[in-house]
Amino acid sequence: MTHPLNDSALASIFIDAHTHNAWQERAVSDELLKQAYDLAKLGPTSANCSPMRLVFVRSPEGKQKLAPTLSAGNLDKTLAAPVTAIVAYDPEFYEALPELFPHADARSWFTSSADLAYETAFRNVNLQAAYLIIALRSLGLDTGPMSGFDREKVDAAFFADSGWKSNLLINIGYGDSSKVHDRLPRLPFDRACQLG
Repeated sequence: MTHPLNDSALASIFIDAHTHNAWQERAVSDELLKQAYDLAKLGPTSANCSPMRLVFVRSPEGKQKLAPTLSAGNLDKTLAAPVTAIVAYDPEFYEALPELFPHADARSWFTSSADLAYETAFRNVNLQAAYLIIALRSLGLDTGPMSGFDREKVDAAFFADSGWKSNLLINIGYGDSSKVHDRLPRLPFDRACQLG
């Protein structure tokens, strides 16, 4: 990349962006969700392992299936969100490595160690979730990432056949800016960073 993003782009992605808990009654198109995924999938992962798997829950039936898995504090805002992404990972992500990382036998790195496979999947799905949030914001959407759900119930309801494992949820839509909380403090550079 040869040119930094302009101030407007940085504001949309970071400076003015907030976590949203209230939503406008405005649909999110399938095309926007596909665009967001197509951007997010380009972010780097270890050996291009790309373990993230997504379910975009949009229908009333899907939301009712998700509802019993949610903590009380997350129920109303999730049911009101136009889309809730279940961000999951495939524990057997390495099966796609012959296609995704063809210049080495990367599959064997993970089939020989269940601990390494889990650690790699979990670290990289978190990276990919962050890329997804940035992609969604870049396309003009607001997000509300959260935990506060029963992972075992989500996995049973949505992933019984695939074996995928849920990691976090992201509510997606057009946020109601009148109900955004003030930004909470962040640690300054000198408390969070060291120059070696």
